[in-house]
Amino acid sequence: MYPLIDDIGSFPLPKSVTRETFAQAYLKTRQAILNNQDPIADEFMQKNFCQIVVDSFRKKLACGLDVVTFPQQFNGLRQIGDAVHEAMAQGSFVVDADKAVLPEVYVLNRYAKELSEEFGKKILLRVCLFGPIEQYLHEVGAVAYPDVLEGFAQTIKRFAQNAILDNKYIETRVISIDEPSYGHTNLTATPDLIVDTLQKAYNFHGPTRQIHLHSTSGIHDLLNVTGLDVLSFEYAASPRNINDVSKSMLERADKQIRVGIARTDIDSLWAEVCEKGFEKPTDEQLVESVEIIHKRYLEAKEKYGELLTFTGPDCGLGSWPNQDVAALVLKQTVEAVKHL
Repeated sequence: MYPLIDDIGSFPLPKSVTRETFAQAYLKTRQAILNNQDPIADEFMQKNFCQIVVDSFRKKLACGLDVVTFPQQFNGLRQIGDAVHEAMAQGSFVVDADKAVLPEVYVLNRYAKELSEEFGKKILLRVCLFGPIEQYLHEVGAVAYPDVLEGFAQTIKRFAQNAILDNKYIETRVISIDEPSYGHTNLTATPDLIVDTLQKAYNFHGPTRQIHLHSTSGIHDLLNVTGLDVLSFEYAASPRNINDVSKSMLERADKQIRVGIARTDIDSLWAEVCEKGFEKPTDEQLVESVEIIHKRYLEAKEKYGELLTFTGPDCGLGSWPNQDVAALVLKQTVEAVKHL
């Protein structure tokens, strides 16, 4: 039995829309949802946000992923941060529950019946959120104030709770709290404060609760986080990471693992191809072969066995040149796990 294949989230915008126009449509859509208005009925929001989200998600679904993250094409920190700023203007770091809304989840729920019928299955959704530590570092800084960290944790929990869908056509199977700076930051918080903060953020039920990390430094402390089900780290571009996490550690902590098996560090991949004499690399030259990805999958599977419950690319694909080459990374990964 192979693990579920998912993706981390970010995805290129189509060439038909600029990042500025998409961001404008995103903000208008969020406000429309908060005002109980229908963004799909508005031509600007429908064309420049709603349809782009649905079409991008459709492209990911067509790659064969088991669990598909909504296409994170807006600034991930602003996704939560803008709402936090509004709360701060009212004297709080905690966003009101009715304002903790992810427009992408709203839109995909509206189109779930269409997508489910098109692909002949129930849609399994993965939701990603930058976590309380990442948000805190961005908004406040490296000096840890426990009450403020708690406010960020409560906000993340509210966004997560509001993103849980479960109906005939779509189900939120995974919610991932992404902490890319964890392990290589100078935040003054003690390990106990980190654990306490994350436990409050993960205080929701239903979907599998992941944490996505870039570094495994400090990962041992996360084994103590109640509510966290799956630790996720990069392996393809950072092979040393796998040495920091043993199967016995996971067993003792009752945790599972997600290992990234396909490289997504596009700048490095591009440079490596150019060094071989290809000044204008093709999509196939930029994406790792199925055989290379499969080899990593077998290594991770051999080490973790049944505790390897998820796998997929290392990180998001938002910085890749276009949607087609990004989709090829996903297709090659699915092929490497399911069919080779």
